[in-house]
Amino acid sequence: MPQSRLLIFFAGSEARMRRMLRYWAATWLLYSMGMLLMFGLIDGGLVDESAAKPLIRFGMTSILGCYLLIRASDALSLRPAQLAVMQALLALTCNIGAYALLGPVRGACLMVLLVIVVFCTFSLRTRATMLLCLTAIAELGATMAWMVANHPDRYPARIEAVHLGVTAASLVAVSLLTGEMHKLRVRLKRQKEELLSAVDTIRTLATMDELTSLANRRHMNEVLGIEERRKGMPDRRVCIALLDIDFFKNINDRYGHAGGDAVLRTFAAAVRSELRAGDVLARWGGEEFLLMLPDTDLAEAARIVQRMADKVGAMQISEFDRALTITFSAGVVERCGDEPFADTISRADRAMYLAKSSGRNRIAPVGIGASLEAA
Repeated sequence: MPQSRLLIFFAGSEARMRRMLRYWAATWLLYSMGMLLMFGLIDGGLVDESAAKPLIRFGMTSILGCYLLIRASDALSLRPAQLAVMQALLALTCNIGAYALLGPVRGACLMVLLVIVVFCTFSLRTRATMLLCLTAIAELGATMAWMVANHPDRYPARIEAVHLGVTAASLVAVSLLTGEMHKLRVRLKRQKEELLSAVDTIRTLATMDELTSLANRRHMNEVLGIEERRKGMPDRRVCIALLDIDFFKNINDRYGHAGGDAVLRTFAAAVRSELRAGDVLARWGGEEFLLMLPDTDLAEAARIVQRMADKVGAMQISEFDRALTITFSAGVVERCGDEPFADTISRADRAMYLAKSSGRNRIAPVGIGASLEAA
């Protein structure tokens, strides 16, 4: 736990922030290795200490400043691309400063320039990467010209020209390649988002009835299966209600299938408004709907279904010019212990037909063990 709190303190809790700080940590490691190498060259007498130590202090201050900017990026409204450019410019300055100090081993710094540009692959577009590359070439060229003018014995013009030419060509090539990699990453990200969207759509279609936007029969069977597999809750009471719209065939015959669809949609919206958290309503087939009411006794389940009946009786169907009153008949039963839900639904089905045979527009709550005989 202390380690986790420490991680949150330094890296935050957001995935985006931690991802940016991982890149920063890699940069910090590169800086640290460079500074240790610089100290080694100072001890070996290859680098002037008075010139090298200010560069070391600048480098370590820069990397700490980058960390603080990343942590404050949300408050300062700094985008990842802006942070990447700032870090890259500081890294270029440190690297080219080291080139001016390292004398015979300065060629090693030129390889690090390529690493700096590659790091920008993850944040910058092709144009921005190319501008950064041209900035590096210009800064390196100006440094080389100054060193040739002031220390021609240590920095021969021909050697510096070769260094500049090879480095410029390499930087341009790397910039073009990293630009293509950025385009590829953007394309892959877009394809991933499209794939995730398609998967969500497929998942929705697999679990939802397209007409009523309620759960479909397949999803309801999955929910019932999960409920059936619950263990260690012997006192949990679950009720099942089977609802069937009255005279639905007459509605289809009179208003056509489009009218029947409008009734189903309006019915589903009206009934859904009475659902509680945890209740599940599904289109069971045709004009039949199955309702699961967890943590509910039979009396409460009957009251909930009655509220649904009142709501359905008062609903208006915008597709029809004339008023059309819709009713439904329902059978409501309570699950008996650990009985399979198939048996519970079968009892609810018989109770529903009992309600229909009693004149329709009725709710038949039937207790456990009660006789179910349809007229």
